[in-house]
Amino acid sequence: MPTLRLEVPDDAGGQRADKVLAALAGVSRSLARRLLETGDARLEGAQVAPRTTVAAGQVLEATLPEASGLQPEPVPFAVVYEDEHLAVVDKPTGVVVHPGAGGGSGTLAAGLLARWPGLRGVGEEGRWGLVHRLDQDTSGLLVVALSEAAFPVLRRMMARHEAERTYLALVRGIPEAATGTIEAPLGRDPRRRGRVRVDPAGRAARTHYRRRAAWRNRDLALLELTLETGRTHQIRVHLSAIGHPLVADRRYGRDDGLAPRLFLHAARLRFTHPITGAEVLVESPLPADLQEALEALGEPTG
Repeated sequence: MPTLRLEVPDDAGGQRADKVLAALAGVSRSLARRLLETGDARLEGAQVAPRTTVAAGQVLEATLPEASGLQPEPVPFAVVYEDEHLAVVDKPTGVVVHPGAGGGSGTLAAGLLARWPGLRGVGEEGRWGLVHRLDQDTSGLLVVALSEAAFPVLRRMMARHEAERTYLALVRGIPEAATGTIEAPLGRDPRRRGRVRVDPAGRAARTHYRRRAAWRNRDLALLELTLETGRTHQIRVHLSAIGHPLVADRRYGRDDGLAPRLFLHAARLRFTHPITGAEVLVESPLPADLQEALEALGEPTG
């Protein structure tokens, strides 16, 4: 196991040992605290409490645990909001959020760890900082917890559906009503691995939609959708179930050649900041590939 020898810099004198260790070693505050409590980290050769005040020039030695299976990697994503407690990132299509049971590289989780090394220890092993997810083929906004204080609050907020999540989707067919709600329970399809279906015995799921534009000559509509629940493939299955599958949805619709990939984008997030209580509102415009597909349709006709 790697051992680090870290000298306390001048500007860190007078601070707590766990805070300084976390910053110098690039680990989470909780891991730094555990290392000090177990004696795997020492100040000037002596075991000290995490709250011990350190002085400039003193030496912290820390034996770090073996790295987990998740390793930092350069993975593309944009940071659209960031403070000390959380970030909102814009995930491109094609990027898996976190490794599955079989592992895998190139995940957003690995990219987050490369961007914020101190994220290790915040949340769950292998998916540090993540409080919700997007499908691999879906682009758009995701909240990431950057501090231990923010993680449980954000996780609970997402579990209770207290964050407002808005998506844009291009669908085949034009819903008769300008607004509507799709309410249908969802469950895993036992006959087709990786698919979800409407299932009376499944978990409750509710999707609200509003028609933003329509191309009656092409029998297409752009919908704005908000989720009251967050089931796997919820939007895709719900829209397919009412006869309006997403454009280029190869799993629940068909490859119609109208877009280069699944036309689904997480465009807006609104939630209460877990620490300050302020409202956070973040928006993401349609990515270039989806915007170009939309422009190729011409002016909306309804």
